[in-house]
Amino acid sequence: MSGHDEFEREFDHRWASAAEHKEPSARARMLAARWKDNPPGPVPFRGDPGPATPRRSSWTSTAVVLGCVAALILLIGYARIRALH
Repeated sequence: MSGHDEFEREFDHRWASAAEHKEPSARARMLAARWKDNPPGPVPFRGDPGPATPRRSSWTSTAVVLGCVAALILLIGYARIRALH
């Protein structure tokens, strides 16, 4: 075979994907060995909920944002008036 054909064969992903047996990854082998004698317990789909802290209502957040925008508008207006004098 020529060097070009060997290169094509070496990196032919379709040929590699069509292989009959695929070896598990190193992590899969490690976990299989670890869990052979001591299998993991059941795990819920979702984790435990975090601490129950009261959330701000949406109107409070809206009021804070609108207040900041109003303060920014006033500050820019004041700066423009000071610049004109």
